[in-house]
Amino acid sequence: MQLFDTHCHIDFPHFDEDRDEMFARMAENGVSKIVAVAVEIEQTPRLIDLVEFRDNVWFSVGVHPNHEVEQEPSVEELVELSKHEKCVAIGETGMDFFRDALPADIQETRFRTHLKAAHIVNKPVIVHMRDADEATLRILNDEDVVGCGGIMHCFSSSWDAASAALDMGMSISFSGNVTFKNNQALRDVAAKVPEDMFLIETDSPYLAPVPKRGKRNEPTYVRHVAECLAEVRGVSVEHIAEVSTANALKRFNL
Repeated sequence: MQLFDTHCHIDFPHFDEDRDEMFARMAENGVSKIVAVAVEIEQTPRLIDLVEFRDNVWFSVGVHPNHEVEQEPSVEELVELSKHEKCVAIGETGMDFFRDALPADIQETRFRTHLKAAHIVNKPVIVHMRDADEATLRILNDEDVVGCGGIMHCFSSSWDAASAALDMGMSISFSGNVTFKNNQALRDVAAKVPEDMFLIETDSPYLAPVPKRGKRNEPTYVRHVAECLAEVRGVSVEHIAEVSTANALKRFNL
């Protein structure tokens, strides 16, 4: 069984003391591929160092919606950085009204910049949406996300929001929060997403799934997300692994 963690942050300092061991645990537990996702432009050289000598790791380029920067990324800058052969996506980007680090208008401008770059390089956009369903979906529609495709990362909203994103050709990615005991509504969404449109992720080092909740998350634990989806969808975990990996390979043009 081979699993694909489509969203993690393994270059973060949380892994500095045991990154090699973490990769070994991944291999031992069938996690064969990962995408290391950016939250700031300055991170790009670190991500390139991480992926260049590993044939099972890819990365993205972008700035998180709540990340404060001295200068906003331009379309041209994102396009240039994303030309690396192992860059498979633009983001993470999006809208987040849960935190108030940045005003909505700045987030929106940044989000639209990322979407324009994604169209130019024809790579999917990784979308962060938290307490901002209407704004996020409106901007995705305005910027014709169907043209470049994308992923609703760590999805945590309603079926109505999922359905609207699916109508725009977006993949729906589930993280450790789908396993939380008080999150039956999200499991109900996970049961309904079409088989060719769901992905799995960890968002490491955050959101460790049950039974690892409260610990540092890592790609190895994506298996617990797969097991949860297998249960709610009434299929084997092997089937979830096969389908989600195939979906990820297609979405990232690998």
